[in-house]
Amino acid sequence: MSQTGASASQLKYDASVGTVNMKLEVIVIPVSDVDRAKEFYRKLGWRLDADFDSGKDFRVVQFTPPGSACSIIFGRNVTAAAPGSAQGLYLIVSDIEAARAELLGRGVEISEVFHDAGGVYAGPDEPYLFGRQRVRGRDPEQRSYRSFASFHDPDGNGWLLQEITTRLPGRIDPATTTFASASDLASALRRASAAHGEHEKRIGAADANWPDWYAEYMVAEQSGAKLPT
Repeated sequence: MSQTGASASQLKYDASVGTVNMKLEVIVIPVSDVDRAKEFYRKLGWRLDADFDSGKDFRVVQFTPPGSACSIIFGRNVTAAAPGSAQGLYLIVSDIEAARAELLGRGVEISEVFHDAGGVYAGPDEPYLFGRQRVRGRDPEQRSYRSFASFHDPDGNGWLLQEITTRLPGRIDPATTTFASASDLASALRRASAAHGEHEKRIGAADANWPDWYAEYMVAEQSGAKLPT
């Protein structure tokens, strides 16, 4: 049956069926020089998934950042957007200093780590999620979501590293705990170790059941639930 011939009741969404998954998997980046962009994103250490070239009229290149479920594509005749017009592209990391150091080691020009100036949206800096005035250094309270570093590709498309160690409640599936890389897992273990040290100070004794405590802490930290004490 064609959609045009379906009745209103047949087209009505049945909530009992559940929500259809819609996974964001590709973002298009407008560039002026495909080979130059390809070399830049290769230099970042991103995985090259595809480079399809039909010749004169069409080419598409796809890269995926380490640990990401979303890829980028760029090429020839894949978007009408002006080269360099993609801004505010966020890359989430668990350790902002380590991520910045890695990019510097790869020869990428990247800003100093910065945090916001209390939600100032009329400042002189490039706009981003938390304002338009950047203060040098990590967030002094070490809060998730609040420490950044920025860089641009050769066309000026703008990227932001954002440090997140603890998600706000409701932002991930609480039944699933995953880590994008061994580095992310190691960082989570170090945070759990530091918190467990404070736990042992509070109870005044060594906690032999530390594996269960670590596991509870790491699951709660990622899901945004209350952390164990």
